[in-house]
Amino acid sequence: MNGHMGHVAERVFNTPLLYDERKAHAFLNGFGDRIAGASVIVNSDVTPVAHQAFANGRPVMGRVSDPVGRAYQSVGRYPFAVINSVALIPIEGTLVHKGSFIGKSSGVTSYEGIMAQVATAYKAPEIKGVAFEVDSYGGEVSGAFETAQMIADLSKKKPTISILTDFAYSAGYLLASQARQIIAPKYGGAGSIGVIMLHADYSKQLSNDGIDVTIIRAGAVKAQGNPYEPLPPDLADRWRAQAEEMRNDFADVVAKARRGRITKADVLKTEADAYSAKEALSLGLIDAIGDPAIAFDAFLKEVNRS
Repeated sequence: MNGHMGHVAERVFNTPLLYDERKAHAFLNGFGDRIAGASVIVNSDVTPVAHQAFANGRPVMGRVSDPVGRAYQSVGRYPFAVINSVALIPIEGTLVHKGSFIGKSSGVTSYEGIMAQVATAYKAPEIKGVAFEVDSYGGEVSGAFETAQMIADLSKKKPTISILTDFAYSAGYLLASQARQIIAPKYGGAGSIGVIMLHADYSKQLSNDGIDVTIIRAGAVKAQGNPYEPLPPDLADRWRAQAEEMRNDFADVVAKARRGRITKADVLKTEADAYSAKEALSLGLIDAIGDPAIAFDAFLKEVNRS
């Protein structure tokens, strides 16, 4: 494994991810060889997707820079853009647990940053409503459910809306679903309510190169799931069970937030499929299809009218 890419591998392999599988496939196509230090073959029949939030001139409403939330507070500023008493909080690109910055940095948005913004919006009496602009294929499990709960709590107190400027898949949809309303553009998409785990096994490649790796264990299951040995079937079964438990929790959180529009049973029936805006509307995953800018203007008027 390429040493300087080790920190990336730790966040990708052998850990549950709330990521649409098409984006995971694209990531491995682009970075797999660099991480492993050898050719990586992805056993998947899905078509990889190259997605960059708000690329190709698509509308962007969030214009927040990257200093940590406390820096904003210390100078009496909000950690988000505010228009007519409505806070704009972006949920863009790859979602990761920790990152001491507000907004997007190098294509990554941290739950830590989103939570800081949500907490400020919750407490600030001047903020009458919150619009989340969403364009994400998902990210890490760690921090996702806690962030979703904070958005749900905010939605109980103040009007909220998730405006999809393109897509809300997996963890992106988990967060978007906690707003009171979800609006998607005509050619946007939502869903992928499931969990994915990746395991790299390049023991055959090492053997072909004449490299023997010796693993000394103190504890029978120590280092199980490492990339130097095939994945043990019992461990694979355990990981599948963990992923299914997380998918069940995912469905529960979505169903509670969208009560009356989609049931938990129907969420589970999607089997983590990713839907077009039209399909998502028919299933109750979103509330309307429309232009993001028009939806935002309508939300501004409604919030301030109230």
